[in-house]
Amino acid sequence: MSASFDFEGRIVLVTGACGALGSAVCEAFDAAGATVCGTDVVDVESEDSLLDPGIVDFYGGDFTDEGDVERVVDSIADAHGRLDALANVAGTWKGGQPIDETSLEQFDLLFDVNLKTAFLASKHALPHLRETEGSIVSVSARSSLSGGEGDGPYRASKAGIRLLTETLAEENRGTVRANCVMPSVIDTSENREMMDPKEEWVDPADIARVFLVLCSDATSPTSGAAVPVYGEA
Repeated sequence: MSASFDFEGRIVLVTGACGALGSAVCEAFDAAGATVCGTDVVDVESEDSLLDPGIVDFYGGDFTDEGDVERVVDSIADAHGRLDALANVAGTWKGGQPIDETSLEQFDLLFDVNLKTAFLASKHALPHLRETEGSIVSVSARSSLSGGEGDGPYRASKAGIRLLTETLAEENRGTVRANCVMPSVIDTSENREMMDPKEEWVDPADIARVFLVLCSDATSPTSGAAVPVYGEA
């Protein structure tokens, strides 16, 4: 069984677009016919970017900075006249220390990149998404469901994504749907460098298709959900 999606005429904003998952989400929406607007602190032309610049309208911006967020979102709305979906993919992982050995700098980094970016993007996208009865999909994590040793601030920041998602769904019931996905370990080159690769790790392209599902009419009754994307892990 296969499924296809038609996002022709839809405008989609993807944060963290130059990373492994962000670029996969951009590719999935592009293949489905959407106009994809990608944003990242990484320049799309740099060697650190995994994104094909030919498939997106790229907007450089730091989404921990509200001024940058407002500028990018307004530029997209002005250029395209609408916004139909927001994919909050920007994020990072840091861990390895117990709480009493974790620096404030690392704590701030995790909450800024993982949670603050999603908050600010959602805040400024919502007025446009309400006009199109659009969707927001953010990235939480399986590990956010419980405490653990050595990566507490990461888990807490990703738990915040789930609560932000539930709040967005409640506050915008009937107008904007908000959901999040919860990966376990994503099969990326960075993760392969840090850990021994496992067959059970999830391909970013498979997670990207879940973004399509959650932004499509196939899940029109679904809002406020935290969707596991663990694969076999």
